[in-house]
Amino acid sequence: PLVKDPGLQVYVNRVGRWVASNSERPNLRWTFGVIDSDDVNAFAAPGGYIFITRGLYSLLRDEAELAGVLGHEVAHVVKKHHLRLLQKSQAIDAGSKVLKKQMGDEKFAKKLIGSGAEILARGLDKDAEFEADRMGVVLAARSGYDPFGLPAVLQEISAASADNSAVALLFKTHPHPDERLSRLGTAMGSRF
Repeated sequence: PLVKDPGLQVYVNRVGRWVASNSERPNLRWTFGVIDSDDVNAFAAPGGYIFITRGLYSLLRDEAELAGVLGHEVAHVVKKHHLRLLQKSQAIDAGSKVLKKQMGDEKFAKKLIGSGAEILARGLDKDAEFEADRMGVVLAARSGYDPFGLPAVLQEISAASADNSAVALLFKTHPHPDERLSRLGTAMGSRF
């Protein structure tokens, strides 16, 4: 469920829509929300739905950091990362059916396909995350925010222990924040 704080929801929507209005898809019907969860995470869904957890929101120190996080998620929608992942998943499913028929040994085929699909999906996710980081920084800057908001959030998350249950899922589904910071540092250089 969403956090039962209408003021917070309006605020996050206002910041998110401002950042999204500076993207390549300003006319999409963007919807933002803060989910009532202690986990530290944010995610986007096709169609412009973006959610941040209360746990991540509580780590943020200012509006620039919020804009950086929301810019990262807007980038996922603009670049259609989720749609591409769904298309790849469908292609893997189709390929697995053909392979199972040809191999005959269904157990071995399932193991082979499962390992390959997992490797492919994780590779796609990493690339998508790095691209969303770069684009999120640009969107925040275009919107008038400090471009170092997202890197500051990544530093905060990096300082959290991987054993911390609130960030455990984030560490499993995203590249480590230190790697993301390194890539962002290289991409940003002295441009800002």
